[in-house]
Order: sequence, then C-alpha cells, then structure tokens
Amino acid sequence: MKKALIIVTVFTIIVFGIFICTNIVNAAEQAIDEETESELVKLKEKELRTLEDYKEQYGSDAYGLVAYILNIVRIYSIPLCFLGIAIGAIHQYVIGVRKLDTLEKGMGLIVTFVTLLIICQILPLAFAVFVRFGRG
Repeated sequence: MKKALIIVTVFTIIVFGIFICTNIVNAAEQAIDEETESELVKLKEKELRTLEDYKEQYGSDAYGLVAYILNIVRIYSIPLCFLGIAIGAIHQYVIGVRKLDTLEKGMGLIVTFVTLLIICQILPLAFAVFVRFGRG
C-alpha cells in the first residue's frame, strides 16, 4: 500500500513538473518571438527608410534602388573578399609547398579576389559620379 502511494505521488509530481516546465518554456518562446518580431520590424523599417533616402538623393526610383544595392554589395564584399584572399593564401603558401598546381591555384584565387574587391569598392563611386555628372 505504501509503495503504491509513493509511486502514484512520484508519478503525479513528474506529470505536474513536466506541465509546469512546458508552460515556462512556451512563455519564454513567446517572449523571444515577440522580441525577435519587433526587432525584425525595426530592421525592415530602417532599411526601407534608407532606400527612400537613396531615392530622394538620386531623384529617381531606379537610380536610388541601384545605389542602395551597390552600397550593400560594397559593404558585404569586404569580408567575402578577405575570406577568399585568406583561402588563396592558404592554397599558395601552405598547401602549395608540396603541390605546384595548388600553388598556381592559390595565386589565381588571390588575384581574383583582390580584383573583385577593388571592383566592388569602386563601382558605387563610379555610379555616383555617372549619375551626378552624366545625366547633365
């Protein structure tokens, strides 16, 4: 009789504990979802304001959108190109010591990513100069 009462009590406590933990986890998830949603909405509004600023600055929807996209490409090309340059350096100076074809591959990667970095950094400037002085 005592064993059955202890088993029922332990089982009830376990079920009750699972119920409480589930409710706590659900409440925490809902709070995180609300915070994340509000942060996403703020980020979206900020990007829309930035896009509208570019459209006002360039005087056209098409030119503003192109300038906005070129700015994003300029910002994200920096870490991507540095990563590519690092991979090329690893191919050239670490792996290329043993294999000559990898040495050439590493130099090719370095040259490619440096060229891409220069193009991505100069392209927004060239576009701005073209729009300012080329439209007349």
